This record gives sequence, structure tokens and C-alpha cells, in this order.
Amino acid sequence: MSGHSKWSTIKREKGAKDAARGAVFTKLGNAIAIAARSGFDPETNFALRLAIDKAKASNMPHANIQRAIDRIKDKGAAELQEVMYEGYGPGGVAILVEVATDNLNRTYPEVRLAFSKHGGNIAEKGAVAFQFTRKGYIRVKASGDDFMLEALDAGAEDVQDDAGESDVYTTDTELARVRDGLKARGYEITEAELTYVPNTTIEITDRDTAGKIMRLMDALEDCDDVANTHVNFDIAEGLLE
Repeated sequence: MSGHSKWSTIKREKGAKDAARGAVFTKLGNAIAIAARSGFDPETNFALRLAIDKAKASNMPHANIQRAIDRIKDKGAAELQEVMYEGYGPGGVAILVEVATDNLNRTYPEVRLAFSKHGGNIAEKGAVAFQFTRKGYIRVKASGDDFMLEALDAGAEDVQDDAGESDVYTTDTELARVRDGLKARGYEITEAELTYVPNTTIEITDRDTAGKIMRLMDALEDCDDVANTHVNFDIAEGLLE
């Protein structure tokens, strides 16, 4: 499995900076509200539990979390819609853009402009998504052969060491079981989510192309309604320095 690309590491760092200044709370609130449509109790709604855990990890105040849940309870509030946009960026890289919005007439032009302004284009539905597989992803503060064996025993499909931690991949239906199994074994989970993993990756070795791609990704991530992005590129070491 190709695993997360370099973009995931960059996005994690960017998310930490955004969380520090509260800029990520809109996205987190939308994710909680979307998840809460399947039930308001995080003990019985795993998607809501994941969304709340992610919000807490970004120091989102409890009042904001509760407000996001109450938004779904309020029948008079504007309804949030989940939409997936597909597109290509510089160098032919494939990009999936998940959005949660109460106004598609606002969101679609923002996403389309981000693509067109930075050398990309939105594709027709299904033109890009087939290049990805839906997976569970867990980031764990552990590494080494012993941990890998325990993760596989817990039901993981693949485990990849990354800077002293591990990226654990599961089927989309096994995410909850594997996450809870690793927690029960005493491992610290820093991230857990459903994601889209590229079936193959494109390695970007040209500095100019790498810069264009990153400007596009930054523009997409800066849209408040964009909940997540998934890509199939891996940028060669040193090109972003």
C-alpha cells in the first residue's frame, strides 16, 4: 500500500498551526455536525466520537462542540451537505476534496477557483475517485516490530513506521475495532479517521511543479467548507525547503 503522501505530513503541521489560532474550528464543527446526523451519543455513534476526539485534540472548547451537535438538533438551521469534488492539479496529480457546506452556490465556485487559479481543474464525478480506496487510518505513538505484530493481531491491514510513530491502515469497516483494540493495549492514538488512500502515487521531482501543487493545496485547505483533501502525490525530499 502506498500510504499517506508527503501532503499528509504537511497538512498535519498546517493543522496544528491553524488549531493554535482557532482557524480550524469551523471545519471541526462541520465534521461534528455531519457525524451527529447519525445520532447524538458518541458512545453509540463512532463517527461522532472520532469527530469529537479530533476537536478535543485541537483544543476546541466544549461549548463549540456542543453547539455543533445542537445545530443538527435545530430543525430550523440550514442543512449541511457532504459533497466530494474531484480534480487534477499540476503534474497530473489526482485530488479528492471533501466538503461540508450549507451553501453549494458558495462552496463550488471557491473550490473551482482554487483549482483554476493554481494550474488545476475540476473533473467529472468518478473521473478521479477510482484511483483511491476507502480505508481506516490510525496514527499511533509507537513503532517497531513488536508494535507492528500487535497492530496486525488487532486487525490492521498495514503498518508503516514514520518518524518514531506508526501509520496504521485498516479496512473502512474495521477502523473502530482496531482503534479500540490498540487503545485497550495501552497505545496512544493521536489520529483516527476514515480516509482515501491512493492506489498508486506520483513522485514529484521538479521544484516548480512541487511549488504549484502546494499552492493549490493551500488554497483548497484555506476554504472553510473543505473538510478534507486526499491526493496521490509524493514530493521528493528537499523540494519544499
